[in-house]
Amino acid sequence: MNRPIKKIRRKRNLTEAQRQVLRDRINKARENKKTSANLTIHEDIRFLPDDHPLSPKKVKGWIKTCKDKLSGMKNWNKSNDSKQRDAFNIEDTYLSNLQSYLRDGVYKDLFYGEHHQHLIKYRVRKDHMAYNADGTPKRSVGFFYEDIGAVYTQEMYEDDNPTIKPYRKRKSIFNKSKIYKTNRKYRKRS
Repeated sequence: MNRPIKKIRRKRNLTEAQRQVLRDRINKARENKKTSANLTIHEDIRFLPDDHPLSPKKVKGWIKTCKDKLSGMKNWNKSNDSKQRDAFNIEDTYLSNLQSYLRDGVYKDLFYGEHHQHLIKYRVRKDHMAYNADGTPKRSVGFFYEDIGAVYTQEMYEDDNPTIKPYRKRKSIFNKSKIYKTNRKYRKRS
C-alpha cells in the first residue's frame, strides 16, 4: 500500500512591509465584522444589559457551573441514597430550566443565581389584578404590586383583613400520660 508522501511546507520569509500589509488587512476585516446577533437566544431577552439579574451572559455562566457540578455527580442518579438522587435531579432540572430560558425567554424556576441562592419575586401588573366580590383587590403576601409600588407584606395583610385571625399554634397536651398508643398498625386483621 503506497501512501502519498506529505510535503512539508516551509515558513514564508516575509519582509516587514509585507507583514504590515497583512496586519492592516486583518485589522480592516476585524473592524468590518458584525457583532454577534445571538440568534439562539430569544428576542425578548437578547438585548438585556449585562448588569440585569437574568442577563443571558450571566445565565450562560450559570449553565457552565451547573454542567461542572453535574459532571461530578454523574453516578448520583443511580445512587441508593435518596439525598444524592434528589441533589442530582434538582441540579439537572435547574440546568434544563436555564437552557429553556435562553431558548424561550420564560424563566421557569423559583430560584436563580449560580448556586440557586436568590429567590424570584413575583410582580402583578395593574391590568392583571384579581378582585373580591366587594371590589377590593385580592393580594398575596410576598408579591410586588404596581398599584401600591411595593411588596405586599404580612403586616399589610393583617391591616387589610382584621377579621381573619393569624395562624395560632396548637396547645400542648398537659396530661401526656393519659394518652394511650395502640399498635393498630401491627394488629392482626380478622
